[in-house]
Amino acid sequence: MTEEEARDIAVSGLTYIAEDPEQLSRFLALTGVDPGGIRTAVREPAFLAGVLDFFLGFEPALLKFSEASEIRPERVAKARQILGGPTEPWQST
Repeated sequence: MTEEEARDIAVSGLTYIAEDPEQLSRFLALTGVDPGGIRTAVREPAFLAGVLDFFLGFEPALLKFSEASEIRPERVAKARQILGGPTEPWQST
C-alpha cells in the first residue's frame, strides 16, 4: 500500500464520519477538532492517522465503515501504519 492509498482510505473514513451526525459528533468530541478546522487539518498526515485511529479504537465503527466502503479492516490498520505518527495507547508498537 502506498502513502497515497493510505491517505485515500483515511479521507474515505472522514467522508463516512461526516455523513453520519452521530459519528461526526463523537469524532469531534474525541479529537477536539472543530468542524471549521477539518478542511485545514485534513492536509496533515497525523490528522488522517487520527481518523483511522477513530475506527481502530472502536470495532463496531470499524466494521460498519469497512462494510460500507468495502475496505477490509486489515487495510484500515495498514493505512494507519503507513501514515505513521503517534499511536494510541491501545495499539501495540
